[in-house]
Amino acid sequence: MIRLKNSEEIDGIRKSCHLLADCFNQILPQIKAGMTTKEIDDLFVDFIKKHNAKPAWYRENFKGAVCVSINDEVIHGIPSKKRVVKDGDIVSLDVGIDLNGYISDSCHSVLVGNVKPEIRKLDEVTLECLQAGIAACKAGNRISDISKAVYEIAVKHGYGVVYDYCGHGVGLDVHEDPSVPNCPSHGPNPRIQPGMVLAIEPMINLGCAEVHTAADGWTVLTDDGKWSAHEEHTVAVFEDHTEILTDLNYKK
Repeated sequence: MIRLKNSEEIDGIRKSCHLLADCFNQILPQIKAGMTTKEIDDLFVDFIKKHNAKPAWYRENFKGAVCVSINDEVIHGIPSKKRVVKDGDIVSLDVGIDLNGYISDSCHSVLVGNVKPEIRKLDEVTLECLQAGIAACKAGNRISDISKAVYEIAVKHGYGVVYDYCGHGVGLDVHEDPSVPNCPSHGPNPRIQPGMVLAIEPMINLGCAEVHTAADGWTVLTDDGKWSAHEEHTVAVFEDHTEILTDLNYKK
């Protein structure tokens, strides 16, 4: 069931999203080679708790506040003291905040040090896919319009678009209806309505689209071992516009 949010709920979600944007703005410049993924997670946990909020992923029984996914890890990488960020890595940080019961969700891929041009281009295209998906997310369109916008840009560059995982509704829970695929789908295709709050999140692979889950039960990796980029924003749909709630440059 799709839960349309009223103005009071959207305001609460917006505050959670702005706090998440502040969190990213503070922490992203600190990500560097030599850090463990647990150290990265600790930075987010400290910030979130300092602001009287909770990591949203705790609701999912995930062992960390942040999904820290490196290189061929697409999503859901578990923070670890043994996993060290290296020069040249692409590190995707997928974070949600629960602020007074209102959920935000966003992901940014960080390019660490001397990243290969092909990986830099992969992330640039993934950001372009995200922007195109958001542009298609407007009242009166359908969810498939978002999917089409993302997919067409990615395949034009010869990239694989992950189809086993997708965006979703968000705001009152971590994962809500509807699903927001990044590629054409035969599943439900509801019309986009005012009051929808959606997490739009392209997961784009340098190689094939196929993925698998590691033995830890969480980490999702590309089947061919090629690298992946992941970018995500939470947006709210209104009659006449769509607001990027997790915009890092939101007006205070």
